[in-house]
Amino acid sequence: MKNVLKRSLTGILYVALIVGAIFAGAWWFWGLTILFGVLGVNEFNRITNKAFVSNTTTLLDIVGTILLITATAPQFMQANTILPDLRTTALCLVGYFIYAIARFVIQLYMHDGNPLSHLAHSILGQVYIAFPMAMLGALYSVAGKHIVLAMFILIWLSDTGAFCVGSLLGKHKLFERISPKKSWEGFFGGLAFCLGVSAMLSLLFPGYFHNLNLWQMLGMGAVVCVFGAWGDLVESMIKRALGVKDSGSLLPGHGGILDRIDSLLLVVPALTLYFICIASSSI
Repeated sequence: MKNVLKRSLTGILYVALIVGAIFAGAWWFWGLTILFGVLGVNEFNRITNKAFVSNTTTLLDIVGTILLITATAPQFMQANTILPDLRTTALCLVGYFIYAIARFVIQLYMHDGNPLSHLAHSILGQVYIAFPMAMLGALYSVAGKHIVLAMFILIWLSDTGAFCVGSLLGKHKLFERISPKKSWEGFFGGLAFCLGVSAMLSLLFPGYFHNLNLWQMLGMGAVVCVFGAWGDLVESMIKRALGVKDSGSLLPGHGGILDRIDSLLLVVPALTLYFICIASSSI
């Protein structure tokens, strides 16, 4: 009972943090992406390198994460366009290129285990965590807070639907090699939740999603569900390969930050590409 209360309280605070940042404004939400990016990269370095990682490596990767996410900070983005202000973004990108070069060179002078493994983990951490967080900031600035809020709601409902339906009806394994408890019944339950809520959002709040018709909103729900499930499986694959149950212990009852944003890390790039395709088709 104590664990349930602890897990519930942590979940409520986590949701409140995200929703609060979304409605507080672009700069608050950008700060949230920085927080998630820094915590995620630090956590990823720790578990992939079995805690044998130098402070220099951690600091370098955190700096790289901040530079990459800052390139999509609110003041650098323009509403209703997928392109940032290149003049202001250029400095951050130059800084990120310097980080990328420095990361390789500095590894020559470090003695903290397998150098190739550490380099590979640093690069993967940037691609897997920092890049999606940068895209999340851009998505907020370009698509708006209601789209981002809808995305989070759909991710949470997909997980809830999959758990509820899977617990009651789950018989056919979805991906037994990676996650034995997940079932096809649970996946389709999560998909039904996503599609149903996407339709409700489109019909009840058309003013908030004026650029998306009903079918496009349904497409958004499908993208979130499918890539959210893949994102969950990818993190499960990483943890299984490393022999760890949770990515960390930052969130009581929930594990680490990566355990909470695993779906988000694939949903954001996929959804961004989906919106780009919609925008391109209307030109």
